[in-house]
Amino acid sequence: MAYNQFSFLLLLCFCVLSFSSSIPHPCRKDQSISLLKFKQNFTIDPSDSSCLPKTSSWNVSRDCCSWDGVTCDETTGHVIELDLRCSQLVGKIDSNSSLFQLSHLQRLDLSLNNFSNSHISPEFGRFSSLTHLDLSESYFSGQIPSEISHLSRLQSLRLLSSETDLRLAAHDFKLLLQNLTQLTELDLAGINFSSTIPQNFSSHLTTLRSLSLSNCNLRGPIPESLSNLTLLESLLLAGNTLNGTIPSGMFSQLPLLRYLDLSDNHFSGLLEDFNSNSLQEIDLSNNQLQGHLPNSIQNLYLIGTFPMWLGTLPKLQVLILRLNKLHGSIGTLRNENMFLKLLIIDLSYNAFSGNLPKSLFQCLKAMRIVDQTMKAPTYLGDDYYRDSVTVATKGLELELVKILTVYTTIDLSSNIFEGRIPSIMGELIALRVLNLSHNELKSDIPLSLGNLSEVESLDLSYNYLTGEIPQQLASLTFLAFLNLSHNHLRGCIPQGPQFATFENYSYEGNDGLRGFPVSKGCGNDHVSDTVSGLDDQESDSEFLNDFWKSALMGYGSGLCIGFSIIYMVSTRNPIWLARILLKLDHKIITRRKKMQRLLRNNRRRNNLSIK
Repeated sequence: MAYNQFSFLLLLCFCVLSFSSSIPHPCRKDQSISLLKFKQNFTIDPSDSSCLPKTSSWNVSRDCCSWDGVTCDETTGHVIELDLRCSQLVGKIDSNSSLFQLSHLQRLDLSLNNFSNSHISPEFGRFSSLTHLDLSESYFSGQIPSEISHLSRLQSLRLLSSETDLRLAAHDFKLLLQNLTQLTELDLAGINFSSTIPQNFSSHLTTLRSLSLSNCNLRGPIPESLSNLTLLESLLLAGNTLNGTIPSGMFSQLPLLRYLDLSDNHFSGLLEDFNSNSLQEIDLSNNQLQGHLPNSIQNLYLIGTFPMWLGTLPKLQVLILRLNKLHGSIGTLRNENMFLKLLIIDLSYNAFSGNLPKSLFQCLKAMRIVDQTMKAPTYLGDDYYRDSVTVATKGLELELVKILTVYTTIDLSSNIFEGRIPSIMGELIALRVLNLSHNELKSDIPLSLGNLSEVESLDLSYNYLTGEIPQQLASLTFLAFLNLSHNHLRGCIPQGPQFATFENYSYEGNDGLRGFPVSKGCGNDHVSDTVSGLDDQESDSEFLNDFWKSALMGYGSGLCIGFSIIYMVSTRNPIWLARILLKLDHKIITRRKKMQRLLRNNRRRNNLSIK
């Protein structure tokens, strides 16, 4: 009996201990006080509606472990994570900030706030348990303290800056590289180094997966020791003054590399081979790469000066080689399984010559499919591609912050291509942008271009095209920009709902063209049935507008939207409405090129799954 009682008491104690251990420890009072003091140093800027003021939920009536952005250790009650990313904070962080009393922090994210040109305090070096530190885009300035190198457990360090002068001395850069040996992500984009990349920097960073040193005022060559970073998935070195040749064979030693951006540097010479089965994005624009490519790699077909072997990269979706000195003809592809997933190709502003590459267009399988079931635009890839590119569309150069899967583009403008436009281009029915301007193309515009039912921007200007404008182009209901100027076209301009919206500049420099909107008439067809129908509809709409305006005048500007809808319905002109909705649906946010490049690694951050 005594034994049974003892067993029961032992079991009861075990249950009590198990239950008590499963209850999270409440927030420690000293931690709560430190957080509230930290909150008092800042005001909230509600102007950025995309951010949430997390500290607004901080008050003494709730346990601090339940506050927004705060995570505690369930056993000790210490604050171990503080995520105040994009929290509308405005104010300064001084060295005596109560933030530095949270000595058990393991993750700290203060990015996308406004710390009013505060210097990064040496006190950040006291967080000895820190594994993730993100101070990016938060208006810090001045010298990055060497004490950051004391955070030997760091796995992710993000200090990227685009708006302020944040500097890192060459000596401190070497300290970072020597001491932070557990880093998997290092983003120092926009920080002013004014130095070269250390020759042996990679020997201490064997776990690094993402490296961003864009716009850091780096100079000199790329050290070949970079090829020792065998786990690297993302390498961003754009916007510096790096020079010399791209190290031969370096990229074949980086088997996991997915993102490579060497744009806006001073690289010159041959574009050597960097065979990779994982590469998904490459940007080499704005360099001085030139010359012939050696056919030295097995199973790669290098023809002329175009890097045809890039077509063997099985996941390549975006290829941008604009603004270089590549030249020569683009020969015939010997393998029909090349460039299968390519959605954007930009070879503009080079010196490519010869005929347009018919065999290349035959391989672009991803441009031949339009997903009719798609209700809204999706973005490139399996939720991993969040980069920006510059696309010449509708007469403007726009930077796409995200690349829509539907935004397929071919830009071969400003080269020396000659001959006919291949009719096979009409089979690329998913194309949204086609730019062949500023070449030496001749002969007729192929009728097959009328099959490009999704095209929004078509630019064939400044060529030697002859013949008439195909009537089939009038059926392109999404066509919002057309430029056929400065060719040798003749005959009547086709009429249709879209063509009725194009102005004279779309056709200038073609003395043989007649009809609306140019000054030369087209006989009885000067005003087509379509245009007449539109005029009649507009007359009807004027009557309706006058009637409704007189009847409802004084109800205020709130009815303007209603009148607009009445106008569109009464004129039975859904094209205008469709165009507005299309532009809203495919809204392209244009920002400064430097800002976008600095934020590239931020948009890839989740894709690399850094723990």
